[in-house]
Amino acid sequence: MKLKNYALGMLGIVALAVLPYVTNNPYYLHLAETILIYAILLFGLDIVVGYTGQVSLGHAGLFGIGSYTAGVLYFKFGAPFLIAMPASIVVTAIFGAVLALPALRVTGPYLAMVTLAFGTIIQILINEMTFLTEGPLGIKIPKPSFFGHRLNEIEYYYVVAALMVLSLILVHRILKSHLGRAFEALRDSPIASDCMGVSVYRYKVYAFVISAALAGLAGALYSYSEQYISPNTYTFELTILFLLAVIMGGRKTRSGALIGALIVVMLPSLLADIELFRTIATAAAAITVVSCLVMLMRRKRTVREIAVPVVSTIAMAVFSYRLENITDWRLTIFGFMTLFVVYYLQDGIVGFMRGIFGRLPASLAGKLEALPVEDGRSWGTPRQIVDGSSLLRVKQVLMQFGGLKALNLVDLDVRAGSVHGLIGPNGSGKSTMMNVLTGIYTPTAGDVEFNGHAITGKTPSGIALGGIARTFQNVQLFVEMTATENVLVGLHHTFKSTFLDVMLHTPRYRREEREARERAASILQFVGLSSLANEEARNLPYGKQRLLEIGRALGLNPSLLLLDEPAAGLTAPDIKELIDIIRKIRQHGITIILIEHHMDVVMSISDTVTVLDFGQKIAEGRPGAVQSDPKVIEAYLGGTAGEDLLADDKPGASTLEKN
Repeated sequence: MKLKNYALGMLGIVALAVLPYVTNNPYYLHLAETILIYAILLFGLDIVVGYTGQVSLGHAGLFGIGSYTAGVLYFKFGAPFLIAMPASIVVTAIFGAVLALPALRVTGPYLAMVTLAFGTIIQILINEMTFLTEGPLGIKIPKPSFFGHRLNEIEYYYVVAALMVLSLILVHRILKSHLGRAFEALRDSPIASDCMGVSVYRYKVYAFVISAALAGLAGALYSYSEQYISPNTYTFELTILFLLAVIMGGRKTRSGALIGALIVVMLPSLLADIELFRTIATAAAAITVVSCLVMLMRRKRTVREIAVPVVSTIAMAVFSYRLENITDWRLTIFGFMTLFVVYYLQDGIVGFMRGIFGRLPASLAGKLEALPVEDGRSWGTPRQIVDGSSLLRVKQVLMQFGGLKALNLVDLDVRAGSVHGLIGPNGSGKSTMMNVLTGIYTPTAGDVEFNGHAITGKTPSGIALGGIARTFQNVQLFVEMTATENVLVGLHHTFKSTFLDVMLHTPRYRREEREARERAASILQFVGLSSLANEEARNLPYGKQRLLEIGRALGLNPSLLLLDEPAAGLTAPDIKELIDIIRKIRQHGITIILIEHHMDVVMSISDTVTVLDFGQKIAEGRPGAVQSDPKVIEAYLGGTAGEDLLADDKPGASTLEKN
């Protein structure tokens, strides 16, 4: 499969190389040049939008910063291309960091508004700072010179093409490394990412800075390509076009960025030439009809699902031939195209084509293929512990939300090497305790000590890297990643490689990647998911998703594993398999805190059981003693039922087990 990928890549490079010989028209060559420049920017924008799931409306501003850095350096100081281009990358990356550090503390529409304000401010500054930017007059920049030779249009096209290919390779390497997996994990579940040792805020900033650097490179190349820059180029409309390009092309794909760039550049021409518009509208209708029929025959879509796309594209084709003047309808057609993409091409053109041709093999789809498991290889280093020593201590913890005390002065002492059950009725504070222990909540009062060190107030990622891993009451997997990639996120802490190592594919990075993938394969074998290693998490049965979440947590090689209702929703065979895995984890030297409503599970494998009710600890001890405690029976079954059951210990225990 790798050979096929290399062959396709070489075919693309050959196509770029022969393009100037295919067309002698400087206009078309300039369009191709602009497409390649925009593709560089879209590679970076896709990291922010497609991978981390953030909405940035400030990339036109970053693009302008890159352009004007190159323009000002040439116009004011006569700086050559080899100085102006790197300076544009660095300056824009700095601006990206300045924007990201405060902006990424907010999310959703608030982040969009902050980045929109940034883009607007940059445009205003470019227009008003006439002493530096020449304001509305703009700046003229000739093509770059090398050793006294000024490049012509064809020669500069090859410079742009080479830098686009280099950018594509570097971005692809980053996104297929542990850094890219961290970016992708942020989109699916920020909480789970933090609890896997991946700092959400830090990696959002990393993603934004990389994206800004690529926007700076694209801006510098654009200034030399156009040979003239002015403030009215870097408008809000350009940002919207960039976002539309990422969506239409297909997020999380480099080919999607190239297709999106083609659309952005060609769209004005499409909506200016009525004959060209008619041709493309007819072709789009034909392609839509054929592809929808293929999906209908393969039973991937219903008649109802394909009706609107088919009717819409046919109507557009018919409408194009009834138009006499397209100028008055440009905005209407543009709005229609945008709505069509948002509603019916949510995975973009690349995702649409994948839907037609079916699921691609893991390597061609950009997914990591699992490695075979080596005989005798362990998935982690067994913990050296002193059985019976205190590993985790919770001292008088109070967790208050307004007037509600979710935890009310609770004490907990978890012994190393044990399975410590934590039970209680719904709303008793069990999951709140989990969130306090993993740093998601900072307790109102009280202290938490782990392995002799205070962890109160630490970040979830810091606590995870310190040796505490967890699963969640509601499964928090990275659904668009395979089982192998999910576990590799848990192994993120094993990588010491830098950005430079990743981009250059140094021996250190290749060794760490290989070792991590081997450990991931061992973990998947340990939890019984080897046969599903290349399957996306969202496609796994629910029981297997629970096991995958445990496997991902084991990637941290923790001293303490917190399991939050792992048997919830499982069938009897799945529960039996789960119990066996929990016992194997304990044998590996890992201490376990188990929250569970299945009393048969808790009582069969726990050494100590603590019971919470309305945020208070009402009982603690050996499973048998807790099971017959009058307070526990009353908490689960109510006072009257508890009194009746105490008359006969056997029925009482049996009924409690069923709760």
